[in-house]
Amino acid sequence: MSMKGWALQCLLLLECYLVLTADSVAQEKADTAIPVTTLSPPEGNTTFLDGTTWCVALAGVSQVDLKNALDWACGLGMADCREIQEGGACSQPDTLLSRASYAFNNYYQQNGNSDIACNFGGTATVTKANPSYGKCVYASGSLVSSAPMLSKHNPISIMWWKLIAAAVVLGRLIQLV
Repeated sequence: MSMKGWALQCLLLLECYLVLTADSVAQEKADTAIPVTTLSPPEGNTTFLDGTTWCVALAGVSQVDLKNALDWACGLGMADCREIQEGGACSQPDTLLSRASYAFNNYYQQNGNSDIACNFGGTATVTKANPSYGKCVYASGSLVSSAPMLSKHNPISIMWWKLIAAAVVLGRLIQLV
């Protein structure tokens, strides 16, 4: 094997190592940023026991905690946050409390309407008062998730695509040598 061939194989191994460690570090970082104390499936359904309920953000909680919980709900929690994006029916008022309330409720409705699905690290609470206003309608009753079946946060899938890309690049480099 030529020196160039050996060097290219070493580069491929280094790329594989970097991909594996970068994805695990990113996943660890994402896991530590989750403001919810548990990711267990919700149990019980308060909607049918006490009437219709919604989940809203608590006023007066830390803005940092509220922002982290909102980011988690719209990210890893896979709540449908399209309506709170610019131009959406619930984009106004443009406050952290309003956006978080909508996202928390969407997650709550998708995950069984139970108290555990409305915690968000202590930044949310269940209410019987409908928080809907104007054209912004908060869902009630269990929703079927609109989230894709495959999570965009699947590190194994990302790792394999990166490895395939690295192999293609390496193959082209070898052809040039």
